Amino acid sequence: MALAALFPLSLFALTSLAQVPGPYTPEVHPPLTSYTCTLANGCTAVNTSIVLDSAYRWLHDVSGYDNCVTDGFSQALCPDIATCAKNCALEGVDYPSYGIRADGDAVKLNIYKTDPATNVTTLSSPRLYLLRDEETYESFKLLGKEFSFDVDVSKVPCGINGALYFSEMNEKGDQNELNQAGAKYGTGYCDAQCPSTPFIKGEANYNSTYGACCNEMDIWEANRAATSYTPHPCNTTQVQKCSGTSCGNGDSRYLGLCDKDGCDSNPYRNGVHAYYGAAANFSIDTTQPFTVVTQFLTQNGAANATLREIRRLYVQHGKVVQNARVDVPGLTPADSVTDAYCSEQKSVFGGVDDTARQGGLEQMGRAIGRGVVLAFAIWDDASGYMAWLDQERYPADADPSKPGVGRGPCPITSGRPDELIKEFPDAAVVFSRIRSGDIGSTFTGDGNGTVVFGKRRVRH
Repeated sequence: MALAALFPLSLFALTSLAQVPGPYTPEVHPPLTSYTCTLANGCTAVNTSIVLDSAYRWLHDVSGYDNCVTDGFSQALCPDIATCAKNCALEGVDYPSYGIRADGDAVKLNIYKTDPATNVTTLSSPRLYLLRDEETYESFKLLGKEFSFDVDVSKVPCGINGALYFSEMNEKGDQNELNQAGAKYGTGYCDAQCPSTPFIKGEANYNSTYGACCNEMDIWEANRAATSYTPHPCNTTQVQKCSGTSCGNGDSRYLGLCDKDGCDSNPYRNGVHAYYGAAANFSIDTTQPFTVVTQFLTQNGAANATLREIRRLYVQHGKVVQNARVDVPGLTPADSVTDAYCSEQKSVFGGVDDTARQGGLEQMGRAIGRGVVLAFAIWDDASGYMAWLDQERYPADADPSKPGVGRGPCPITSGRPDELIKEFPDAAVVFSRIRSGDIGSTFTGDGNGTVVFGKRRVRH
């Protein structure tokens, strides 16, 4: 479940997707080293960087300081699509002021920010993308490959989600005549929730009429209490503008372009309550950093074959930890996501098998083969309190004895944003050592405590 899908339009009062680069604040992308790996040659450092999503930026008239969007589009600045694109400028940002700090191959995201002058803490909740160069998102093509990263969720409590996921965004951020800002300013967002963004492919989205749908692979949605990874296939290629039933809202949830529910793999929900948690006796101790490995296995191992399985591994304290096996009556004790797992899970837990309707792993694999953009985010959930991820009952009035109802150990009273900001003002997630490559090339250890990638130490 992606962050922007939960934002009402009112939150874009001073910030929105934009069209023309602004004149006041230079856009300087913080460097964030990533790595590409092969079994033959180990891992090589790549000079990538990060960019803040355009939804967090000031959008104003090109010659002044008036907002293009407040409660809605300014009729003076945006009387029509073409004029709006010409009139509205998107500013660069100061990254630390948004709680974003990159250092080498690590990036820390704080969900809240405190004004040192007033000591007032407010929501920041940043979302970032990985850039290949100043104008282009890094495009990951992962069929027959694996993707790994290190994460520290020790300061991510119940109710907050430190997320890392893939979206089939256009690598140029849908840059065109209407959208000159492009990926350099974080434009072009889409996901499987079909969010009603103010601009889609540079066109002003008056009255939130349309949504921006695209395939989404949630690699990591987690805090220190619970975690899940989830494919969300869509009947789209890159961003698809939806309207009405095709957006899948309300009663049309299972009639739209995308599988909004997805097929999740959550150890706690799958009956293994001692696997992941904030203590040394868990298989994965979330008080300490660890490595997350996701493998996209195809029918014959080739990069142009059909995706058949999404497998998860962890590495902590130099030890490879296999994913938890399902321990729910009526379900096969699987430890990865396959079409069979998804079908069985929907049957036993209940709900509509929209994953199958949208083409299952084969459809998800098509997007992963074409190329997907990496997003980082941290957010809280004002509408659902993150219950779908980490609470002991979801929905809150469900029978706790039924399979699949428990998503995590967090109480049903947790996750209230007004309480979180007071109790956890320093809540933050750290992602580091982003790497991709051949199966088995992105994680291991040399037995002496030295971290290595693949068969050789990392090369710079």
